[in-house]
Amino acid sequence: MKLLKRKSNSTPVENTSSACPASVEASLLPSDSRTGKPITSSAQPGYYPGYHTLSQQAFWDEATRNVVVRRVEQVPPIRFFTPEEVRFWQAVCDRLLPQDDRDEEHKIPVLNFIDERLYHKRISGYRYEDMPPDDEAYHLGREGIEAIAKHMFQASFPDLGPSEQDEVLLTLHQFRPPAGHDIWQKMSVPRFWMLIMQDAATAYYAHPYAWDEIGFGGPAYPRGYMRLERGEPEPWEVKEQRYAWEAPASALSGRYQPLGGPGGHKQQPPGQSGTH
Repeated sequence: MKLLKRKSNSTPVENTSSACPASVEASLLPSDSRTGKPITSSAQPGYYPGYHTLSQQAFWDEATRNVVVRRVEQVPPIRFFTPEEVRFWQAVCDRLLPQDDRDEEHKIPVLNFIDERLYHKRISGYRYEDMPPDDEAYHLGREGIEAIAKHMFQASFPDLGPSEQDEVLLTLHQFRPPAGHDIWQKMSVPRFWMLIMQDAATAYYAHPYAWDEIGFGGPAYPRGYMRLERGEPEPWEVKEQRYAWEAPASALSGRYQPLGGPGGHKQQPPGQSGTH
């Protein structure tokens, strides 16, 4: 589950989620830390039930409103990735940012927005000398991840179970891929890992459904914010209602480990807004 704390004003509440739907594997869901039972998927996970950023769109300027609403109503079609690549990268995105806590209707189409960026060749205006262009990096990255999956589990990455997929991706997180060395000689493992993580996180948290999840107030222009002190919500926001939860028992993401493995923080590359 992807929960980011925004303000300190919180009210602990009991999670009253019902039994998990048969279509969602219980082992993939976060659990109630008090009962140990899976927390069912829902339209709006997070600590801000009933809050909907789009309900405030009348207060935004027209250009902003069009951009934000389009993210929900006009999902970009897949044009860069092939069908086989879609299957592969969807499996990767499902592990980088699992959405098992969301019902099908409210899953955020992360891969579609990554595809759109690559199709239009939108970049940050620079490229690291040890990295190929982003579109090429995705093609090479698929080959490298597939090589690791076949080395570790003798199967293609999309055919692995979630735990095995996590194990494969963990080797990139640790900057220690055990296979595909010819691929990783063509591009930096740390920078590739940051590339796909930043693309997934950017696509996810630019979406209004994610704003609802974390209680983000949405565009501040032209209305602006009023309550800038003491962590109080704006009149149009709702109070945080925290509940106790644990990551799925099988999820490696629930275990803290510095990026790059032990001592890895020393080799962590800067983000897209860092020094380069």
